Formats: sequence, C-alpha cells, structure tokens
Amino acid sequence: MDMRTRLPDLVGWMAQRRGDGPALTYADSTLSYAELWQECRAVAGGLREAGVERGDRVAVYLDKRAETISAILGSSAAGGAFVPVNPLLRPKQVAHILTDCTAKVLVTSPERWASLRDDLATCESVELIVLVGAAPEAGDRAGYRLLEWDKLRAASPVGVASEVIDTDMAAILYTSGSTGAPKGVVLSHRNLVAGAQSVAGYLHNSPGDTILAVLPLSFDAGLSQLTTGFHAGAHVVLMNYLLPADVVRLCAKHQVTGLTCVPPLWIQLAERTWPPEATRSLRYFANTGGRLPKATLDTLRATFPAAAPYLMYGLTEAFRSTYLHPAEVDRRPDSIGKAIPNAEILVVRQDGSHCAPGEEGELVHRGALVAMGYWNDPERTAARFRPAPGRQPGLPADELAVWSGDRVVRDEEGFLYFVGRMDEMIKTSGYRVSPTEIEEAAYDTGLVRDAVALGRDDPRLGQHIVLVVSPAADETLDPGALRVRLQARLPRYMVPAEIVVRGELPRSPNGKFDRTRIRTELAS
Repeated sequence: MDMRTRLPDLVGWMAQRRGDGPALTYADSTLSYAELWQECRAVAGGLREAGVERGDRVAVYLDKRAETISAILGSSAAGGAFVPVNPLLRPKQVAHILTDCTAKVLVTSPERWASLRDDLATCESVELIVLVGAAPEAGDRAGYRLLEWDKLRAASPVGVASEVIDTDMAAILYTSGSTGAPKGVVLSHRNLVAGAQSVAGYLHNSPGDTILAVLPLSFDAGLSQLTTGFHAGAHVVLMNYLLPADVVRLCAKHQVTGLTCVPPLWIQLAERTWPPEATRSLRYFANTGGRLPKATLDTLRATFPAAAPYLMYGLTEAFRSTYLHPAEVDRRPDSIGKAIPNAEILVVRQDGSHCAPGEEGELVHRGALVAMGYWNDPERTAARFRPAPGRQPGLPADELAVWSGDRVVRDEEGFLYFVGRMDEMIKTSGYRVSPTEIEEAAYDTGLVRDAVALGRDDPRLGQHIVLVVSPAADETLDPGALRVRLQARLPRYMVPAEIVVRGELPRSPNGKFDRTRIRTELAS
C-alpha cells in the first residue's frame, strides 16, 4: 500500500525501495536515497531538539545545495513548515518574509547572515539561526541563538513526526501581491504530494530520469522539480543558474532527461549551440511561467528532436493547473492545454456560471492542489479562495477553489487559451512582479514625487518593466542615478529596464494615477 501522504515520505519511501539509487547531486557530490533520507532524519532530530514544534516556520535562505534540500525535508519531517526564500532577494525583502511568517528558525550561510544582521533586528520571532558553513562566531545574540549546521545534524535522527497528517501546513511560498508586499501561499502536505503525483504522471517520470533543477526553489515550478523527481525515484541535479552555457554543460555531464524552464531562459538556451552529447539523452522539455514564443519553440524542437515538448500553465496558489500534450503542439501551439490529472479547470463568468466555448472568462481551479490560502491574510484569502462554482447542492460544506484572476477562453474541444491578467501584475522573467513594490522602492530613494510601474511586451522576458516618474520637488532627475539606487533595493529581475521622467503624471477623476492613459502615451 502506498503511504506517501506527507512530503518527506517521498524520500523515505524510495530509501526503502531503492536506497542505493542516486537521489540528489550538487557539484561533484551525489547522495543516494538512503543517504538523503539519513540527512533528512538528522536535520529533523536537530530541529526537534532545538525546539521546533508542529507548524513552526523554518525559513531557508540559501542557494541550491545538498544542505538546502536537507533543511527543507528535515523541517518538514520535524513537523515544521519550510519557507524557501529566493536567494536573489535583498535583505529588506528577506526581513519582510521572516517577519510576516513569524519564522522561528532561519537556515542560511555565514555570508548571507552577515548581510542580514542589521535587518534581523526587526524579526522578533527568530529564535535560532543555523549557519551552513564555517561560522565566524557562535552562541547567543540579541534575541536569537547561532548554531552551526554540523552541530544541528549531530542530534539523534528522527523520522517524520507521528502527529503530522497530510492536511497540515507543509510550506509557505512567497509570491508578489497586487498590493505590493509579497504574500505567503500556504501549501499542505497533500498539496505537495498530490502535485508531485500528478506532474510526474503526465511527464512519465521514472527512476531512469535525471532532472536538472534550474529554477529557484522558492518558485512553485522550481520546487516541483524536487517533488516530482523524488516521487518517481529519479535523480535530481541541482544547479544555481549563472550562464546558459552552464545548462548545456550540465545536460551533457549528467545526461539529463528532463528540463523545465521559463520563457526568458528558454530564449537564451535556444540561442546556444548544443552538442550531441548534451541533447541525446533529453526525453522531454517543459515550459512554464508564461507563453513560449513560437519561433523559440520551433528552435528548441529542432535542437531536441527526440524530446517531447510540454507547455504548462500554473499558479502558486494551485502549484500546476494545465498542460498541453506534446501530440497537440503542432495543432495548437498557443494553447495552455487542459487540466492536469486530479484537477478540474473551469472557465466562468463573474457570477460563477460557466462560459460557453469561445467566451472569455476567469480560470478557476478546483481539486487536491488548491492551496490552504494566504498566510495571515484572511481578506485576500477570502477574495481569491472562494466556493467552487457549480458544486453539487445539498453538501454540508463548501469546497474552496482558487479563482486565478486570469482570463482564458475554452474552445469546442476543451482546450484553453490564455488571454491576460485581470490585475496590474507584471509577468517578467518567469516572475509575477507587483507594480506597487517597485513604486515603493522608487519612493524610498527620495528622488521621485510620483511613480507608476508598468509592464511592456517583450519577446525575451514576456514583459519588461517600465517605471514612469516625476522628480521630487523642483529638482531634475537622472534616470541612471535612480536605477543605481533601485539596484540596491530590488532583486535584478525587478529593476526597471526603462525609466521615463515626466513633469506630471496624469490622474483619473478620482485622483488615482491614470495607468491606462500612461500606458497609451508610452505606446504612442
């Protein structure tokens, strides 16, 4: 009987059945499933001994390495909820996440801890910081304790906490919100395990696969590379992306069979020369995080003639929603496909009634992958997670579905086509970026009086960011100087590609910035 109901069970199950099989590679070091499970149990024991209890949040702020995965799985086995923090984020943004989720433990490197020290003063919930690597200092600090990674692992190993069940909180993934500050999407063990089973099923993952994990683990699609791989007993190779050539090199070195990327990365990879040793093993390639330009798709199919293309669409709030079967790519390359296994995707009008074929409506996802809601934000949770439309009458409790905010159309054969967002979110480099967060960073520089951030269509990035500003007071404003200030406040993918300086920004009758007019004026 398959008892994989909690996230660490994926590794524990494989440790019993193919313990000698390769589970995880980082650089030149590989852990078998038995070794990875032992690391997971050691970290879980150390965290339990350090006081981590059911539901406590453990933030992991590291680049991809074996310890990052052990921290994620060990936190989960200890009964805590792991919070993967994007290593590209600046200290102020990391501090916001730690404070928002009231993290009890932070696992990071000495270098990252040093950059965070000033901002940690605002994170009153943090009691323990675990340093991976040579720690320059140890012991107690004002408000928190320092512990070296090897000392944490020295505790007696434990298995998955017996009180943890599949509907318990397992993770919080932070994604940009329409009001500015990132919001935490709460995922249960059931969400993660059901998602792994579904995605591994339609990708036909098996123990013979080698999956290159390129995307950030703080991104749902990046985390999915781990969960699907471990569910299938596959070999996952970790990569901290630097250059497109590194992807080609690792595909050749490890004979990678599965590769998932976002459109901007695929565009870069399509421009590379791929030697036969880097392509001969590839069984599939998958796209997520936005529409892949047809020219790029055609180039990739020519580069990887034996690999099946999978075009996917997903939400952090539901992990993965649709995919286009490779057999349909030639007939409908613009489609996001149909629902993944164990999910139902609806297209509905504003009142919840079902749209007719060809009629534009909102995409609504129901099923086992629908997240638990937004962390500590009942208002936004109530707005996005609402009763599933068309549910069987007479049932005693409503089933919650996630209302995506994305506009789609379904054709006569049931295939879905993405139309656009209902809000002002900017989709760039595979990330959803809040205009408000960029605008607040601009205001923080003290150089601007007004600021509006918009997305402009970009064949490489999906959209690039345009920031329209007016100078503070009567001063002149140098766009280059503003960009330098923003680079110190924002991760690279959030820094505007264009900065437009105007004397006044148009406003609507209610006094708000007239984004539609600004967008039109930019286009002309």
